[in-house]
Amino acid sequence: MAQTYWHVRNCSLFARLTDQQLQSLEQRARLRKFPKGSSVYLPTDTADGTFLLAEGRVRICSTTPEGKQSILAFVEPGEVFGELALVEAGEREERAEAVVNSAVVLLPSDHLRELMENSAHLTLGVTKLIGLRRKRIERRLRSLLFRNNRDRLTHLLIELAEQYGNATTEGIELGIKLSHQDLASIIGATRETVTTLLGEMQSEGLLRIKRQKLIVHDLRRLSGNDIASPVPGRTAGNQSSSVSRVATTPNVAPLGEA
Repeated sequence: MAQTYWHVRNCSLFARLTDQQLQSLEQRARLRKFPKGSSVYLPTDTADGTFLLAEGRVRICSTTPEGKQSILAFVEPGEVFGELALVEAGEREERAEAVVNSAVVLLPSDHLRELMENSAHLTLGVTKLIGLRRKRIERRLRSLLFRNNRDRLTHLLIELAEQYGNATTEGIELGIKLSHQDLASIIGATRETVTTLLGEMQSEGLLRIKRQKLIVHDLRRLSGNDIASPVPGRTAGNQSSSVSRVATTPNVAPLGEA
């Protein structure tokens, strides 16, 4: 239980709750562990709780009736997900899956709503969280509608560099392994298309795939000079705290492998 308390108290969303409010939330929180590849929740599951990722990494995805999968978001430790349960009861519409062995804290929605009624800061935090994620989905939708596959992949690589990039002598190395299928599921393309585009970019000297890692040689060239600086505020070994993350998908080959 002490471990659960630590994760709840260190979540920025709950930073301004009183000790009494934190204690009541901690008493109702439950810590569960999910093996790699297992589902935290499924479509049609009852949305009766919100989740705080304590350890590991979780991806949020949706599957069409034809079986095509779209990756909507990745969640990093310290982030809350499944937050729509706080504003709308009913069934889940997407699947949350552990990308690696993960620990998740379940926070009952009914109690969180009670806390929101007494904490303007918590209410504002939840509103901002929902707004930021809606903005991300709208940006993704515009990309799917108005950009070609290469442009979509380019902008995704720029986002990854800003979120996970480590400065090296060769350029910006993405500090995370991604499969071609991961990238394809995010930008709405096929794995074969992503493989071809990465090969073209490597031939053009924009990036290099080295030992299952991707190194972007020059973000300005890759983006067509649309960004102001390579990786703002980044140094080797550091990661940003962006809400939207991307991670490795289980049981698929990392970059550089078929």
